[in-house]
Amino acid sequence: MSEAYFDCTTSWTIVASEDCRQGSGQIQVFLMHKEQLSYLGEQKVSLLHVSLFIKRWIRSRSVSRCWHRHHSLCCNLCITYPKGSENLFYELSSINNRLSIANQISFHPLPSQRESSSTVKMESRSRSMNKLINSIVWPLLLLFLIHGSHCFYLPGVAPEDFQKGDPLKVKVNKLTSIKTQLPYSYYSLPFCPPGKIVDSTENLGEVLRGDRIENSPYVFKMHEPQMCSVLCRITLDAKTAKQFKEKIGDEYRVNMILDNLPLVVPIRRSDQDSSVVYQLGYHVGLKGQYAGSKEEKYFIHNHLSFTVKYHRDSQTDSSRIVGFEVKPYSIRHEYEGTWNEKTRLTTCDPHNKRTVVNSNTPQEVEANNEIIFTYDVEYQESDVKWASRWDAYLLMNDNQIHWFSIVNSLMIVLFLSGMVAMIMLRTLYRDISRYNELETQEEAQEETGWKLVHGDVFRPPSNSELLCVYVGTGVQFLGMVLVTMIFAVFGFLSPSNRGGLMTAMLLLWVFMGIFAGYASARLYKMFKGAEWKKIAFRTACMFPGIVFAIFFVLNALIWGQKSSGAVPFGTMFALVLLWFGISVPLVFVGGYVGFKKPAIEDPVKTNKIPRQIPEQAWYMNPTFSVLIGGILPFGAVFIELFFILTSIWLNQFYYIFGFLFLVFIILLITCAEITIVLCYFQLCSEDYLWWWRSYLTSGSSALYLFLYATFYFFTKLEITKLVSGLLYFGYMLIASYAFFVLTGTIGFYACFWFTRLIYSSVKID
Repeated sequence: MSEAYFDCTTSWTIVASEDCRQGSGQIQVFLMHKEQLSYLGEQKVSLLHVSLFIKRWIRSRSVSRCWHRHHSLCCNLCITYPKGSENLFYELSSINNRLSIANQISFHPLPSQRESSSTVKMESRSRSMNKLINSIVWPLLLLFLIHGSHCFYLPGVAPEDFQKGDPLKVKVNKLTSIKTQLPYSYYSLPFCPPGKIVDSTENLGEVLRGDRIENSPYVFKMHEPQMCSVLCRITLDAKTAKQFKEKIGDEYRVNMILDNLPLVVPIRRSDQDSSVVYQLGYHVGLKGQYAGSKEEKYFIHNHLSFTVKYHRDSQTDSSRIVGFEVKPYSIRHEYEGTWNEKTRLTTCDPHNKRTVVNSNTPQEVEANNEIIFTYDVEYQESDVKWASRWDAYLLMNDNQIHWFSIVNSLMIVLFLSGMVAMIMLRTLYRDISRYNELETQEEAQEETGWKLVHGDVFRPPSNSELLCVYVGTGVQFLGMVLVTMIFAVFGFLSPSNRGGLMTAMLLLWVFMGIFAGYASARLYKMFKGAEWKKIAFRTACMFPGIVFAIFFVLNALIWGQKSSGAVPFGTMFALVLLWFGISVPLVFVGGYVGFKKPAIEDPVKTNKIPRQIPEQAWYMNPTFSVLIGGILPFGAVFIELFFILTSIWLNQFYYIFGFLFLVFIILLITCAEITIVLCYFQLCSEDYLWWWRSYLTSGSSALYLFLYATFYFFTKLEITKLVSGLLYFGYMLIASYAFFVLTGTIGFYACFWFTRLIYSSVKID
């Protein structure tokens, strides 16, 4: 017996019979779909040659058939076949077009001529069932136990193989500017249009980001370089010239996509290692002055030199795209005679090997000027594999800064942990021991410290319903952020899936509504509340309503600027439908379940008459202590916050979710610990109004976040337009509000647990 090892490049599963005889066999090809088998054909063949042919056929297929096209499992298997088979050949191509999903191929020995037809049928059925079981069970075992990790692709991101001459679809995306933060569709400028503009299907996150992906007139064919291909010729009028000048002045960039890779401009650094960094998209044009003139002119990039990088598979001779780069040039094209489709340019002629290598004679943007758009296409083989093609986009050269951020945050946590440990293990232990050893009435009357307020510490606070609403909303937000982080860390929210992060966050927010309703109803019942439906409705509508109102105003401003970033009415309706159709009912379901649970019992009884709070020291003033409490949580995250703001407002990728997840865990610990420390000091000063202060103490870090965002606006951004400034501060206000709800809820629950723990540990008559 011999074995032939097959790589996982197709959804075929091949199983050989153990009792195959030497010589010819019988092949049976089945089409598997929804647990039904349909017989396609059989023919006497040589097992050896069938195996060799299938091996060659598998290698010629695209890997994307495994997941992207058929959504079927694939795995590595071995084919066993006898030596010395006859030289027969079975042509599988005749049935290739009839197979649409995973196929099961089984080899069976020919039945003996002495066997009766009934025996043949019975054995054939028995063998078919055995082969069916083997072909389903063993591939699955092999998939999960041996080579499963090498065969897994997320739906929609499977690689696509290209042969020479295959067309490559170049798509155009929005025009972006870090100066205005207002995206526009590509064809809002009079660029060369295709015969028919076709919009690509976009997910919810892409629409909210302002992406508008459309087809383009660029014609690429794999492994077929092009030189000075003429795209179109236009003549500017006063209106179009003004449009180009405005976009060039605002430093707008053109974004394109090829095989789901964004177009980048490589820029070599001037430092010692001369490393290459990539900027997303190329500028529409540039501003400059002619030599000897002080008048500023506008020039357009009308010649694009594209470089398509590919990785070749030596076995299949197919290629996968791993890079899409461009070098833009501005050149005033010239030609002889009158313009027609066959006119040859004198400034860029592939026949004379004359190409564009600089912008020494730039194309000026003025009314009545003629502009000819051209492009080159070059193909470069790369050692970068398809699975690593995003590394260049996501390469972070400042990992040391992120590690510094982690170390800085850990030092804060260690400092707070030491304080909490000292309070819990020393001070509290001493207090509890002393309180439990009090014997005489006189000693009991001389109680001091936090035990003195045991009869008031669990008294419901003022505006308790509002506190329940905010706590429930914080639980909803915490669940959304935590699950999103976990998915991002495991790579499910890759930048290759544009809009995936925002879509996931919105959907998780909607479905986490059930936890919001549960948390708010449980707390509301502890406060002796009875109208749980009112609390559930306020929980479902308050935070989303405020955010939606701000978002609606900002969207109206964007719409007034005729930007593609304005959310269409259909998408707005979909958001409202998600809110009231899914989130609100889930909040009510959670509220119903939470209110049906037994009420949380207080560890000590509450006095009927509230105790008077003594005059507090200046450093225990509520405003001062709240503002102090927010500094350390903000200090634990502000370095990472810089990179997040940079990725959002300077149009860069952020994909270091491992660092971010560590910082997020540190934030949770910091918020909990600082709230516990300040809550203990507050109770020791006989101030029992801790409910709202615990929420505001850690929640005040949102104030510092907004102040830092203001500092970032004036020091890092070049936004000058009023609308763009309003957009920035509007969105940062929403982010700060969400951060307040998240951190406030963490601090509240930490203090809630702490107070219940210490007051349940002392003997109180």
